[in-house]
This record gives sequence, C-alpha cells and structure tokens, in this order.
Amino acid sequence: VGYYQLTSRNGRRCSAATGYLRPAEKRRNLRVEVNALATRILFEGSRAVGVEYRQYGQTHRAVTREIILSGGAFNSPQLLQLSGVGPAEHLRSKGVAVVLDAPQVGEGQDHYYARTFWKCNRPITLNDDMMSLWRQMGIGLRYLLSRRGPLTVSAGYAAAFVRTRPELTRPDAQIYFINFSTAKRGGVLHPFSGFTCSVSQLQAESRGWVRIASGDPAAPPSIRYNYLDSEADRRMMVASLKIVRRLVRTPPLAGYVAGEEFPGARVQTDEEWLAFCREYGETVFHPTSTCSMGSGPASVVDERLRVRGLAGLRVIDASVMPAVPSGNINAAVIAVAEKGADLVLQDAATIVD
Repeated sequence: VGYYQLTSRNGRRCSAATGYLRPAEKRRNLRVEVNALATRILFEGSRAVGVEYRQYGQTHRAVTREIILSGGAFNSPQLLQLSGVGPAEHLRSKGVAVVLDAPQVGEGQDHYYARTFWKCNRPITLNDDMMSLWRQMGIGLRYLLSRRGPLTVSAGYAAAFVRTRPELTRPDAQIYFINFSTAKRGGVLHPFSGFTCSVSQLQAESRGWVRIASGDPAAPPSIRYNYLDSEADRRMMVASLKIVRRLVRTPPLAGYVAGEEFPGARVQTDEEWLAFCREYGETVFHPTSTCSMGSGPASVVDERLRVRGLAGLRVIDASVMPAVPSGNINAAVIAVAEKGADLVLQDAATIVD
C-alpha cells in the first residue's frame, strides 16, 4: 500500500515527449514531421526499406536503413497489417497483399477496471473543492506559488496491491483510491462529498485483438478487448470488489464513510458482482502485447525487438510486452524504449557500410 509515484517534474506531468523528444529536437539528425499519417511500411522482398505517409493531401516516402515502429498497442499492429504483416487470411479479406503471415500481430491484453463510489461524511474531497469557488481559487494559488496541491496529483492518489486468495504467491489485484467521484470519466463531479475505490486485474488471462477493418489507412481498426473471457479473470474481479467493500468498511477508512453510493446494497452475491463488472467495467488504458516479444517462432518480435521473418524493422513500444504488466504501464513502456534505444545503438555499431 502506498502513494503513487508520478513521472512529473516541478509539479507538471513529464511525458515522454517532454522528457525525451523536446531536448532532442535541436539535433541535426532529427526531423519531426507533424500532421502526417503513416500509411504503410515499404518492403523490398522481406526487407523493410522505408515508410509511406500522407501529409497535407500529398503522399511522401521516407527511406532509411532501419524502420522503428512506435505506434503503440493499437497503431503498431494496424500499420503492420496495412503493410501486409499479420494474419494472412484476414489481410487478404481486406484486400491487402501478404508480405508475412504473422497470426499473432494484433493479439493483445489490457487491464479490466471497475469503480465503486462512496459518500464521505466530511467535506474534504475534491468534489467539495470544486463546489466552492474560494477553494478552487486556493488550489490554483497554491499551485502557482509552490507547485503543490491537487493540481500536481494524477487521478489515482494511492494504491494497494493485494492477493484475492491467500495461496497466491503475488498480488493479482490493484486497488485505486481516488479523492473524487464522477459517474463518467471526464464528466462532472458528483454534487456531494465523495471518493472512488476501484480495482483492476493484474495477471490477466483474457486476450483480445486489434485488426484492420479495411485496407484504408485512415479507417479506424476494429478493437475487441475480450474482457472476462477467462474464468480466472471473472473470479478475480468479483473477489477484488468484495475486498474493496470490506476495506472501506474497516477502520480507519470507515470513519470517513457516510454510505456506499455505487453499486450499493443491490449487489451482494458473486453473480450480482459479476453482472456489475460486465455492465460497468471499462478499460484502465493499459493496452499491450499486440506485437509480443518471445523466443518462439510464433512471437512477433525477438529479444532485440526485431520483427521475426523480416529485416530492417523493429517495434519499440507497449505492444512488444509478452503480457500486460502487473501495474500501471507508463514507466514500463519508458523502460522498454530505453532498452530498445540501447539495442538499436549496439546493432548500428556493428554494421559496416
């Protein structure tokens, strides 16, 4: 149990763009193209030689010695499939010529997530802050003067990693404490003192997929998460939500609770908890594994993040993770990128032109 650690600097979110791209933009060997849509990877036989992209209505080509694909868990498999790398039968059905039959391209995972809301018996939540103009002004002033306060905190304030069964060797559930409550993400806060306790699964078994819906690069891909496909995942979500209810009703947290707002007393049995998960569960924005790394021939990339069966092409992003990590993935993705950069430099040093 503890407070979340954040990738932040001086009270502001330090994204990968802020921490890595902005300092590198002054380099002569970097050119950043904006408003550009990558449409396909160019191949000569089984070697990737460039990327085609559209920009301001014009089609361009960038040719280079090695392509590094970093489109993320959705766009990386989408671009591979648009370029002919993926499940052959599906690609042919969308009119895409097959370069490499790679059935695992697009097969991925995510953390499933369900929220419970609780009324607080004291006016100390962010809901209360936002209902008061004076408190809003105080939050803003505190941030401007000291870079501290609610504006420096992510949505998740604290977390607990727990085992839903005592025989497990490591936690299988993540519990989030959030100092506000809102029925809809990004929506209006509840008009009462409230907080959120939510859960997500860690070692997920269920796997979904990302597949192109057509050969048009501008068309969004089809995404099926396939949550709760595994019986183990279903049992884990039910058990973790029951643990949340027990924890919130236990001192000292119980001393701050006026009542359970959602789902409330209507949910009691395992069947009711599972129905609640199915109806109200959602993504926690941790998609991974759609170009998974492994040592076997079925994996999409090898241990150096090179696409198996092809030359001159790597994938370096969340999609290469063999399985979704047991926790938030931002730091893990940055670690993958750091390691990937090292691998690129190592291999480049051995190439003789």
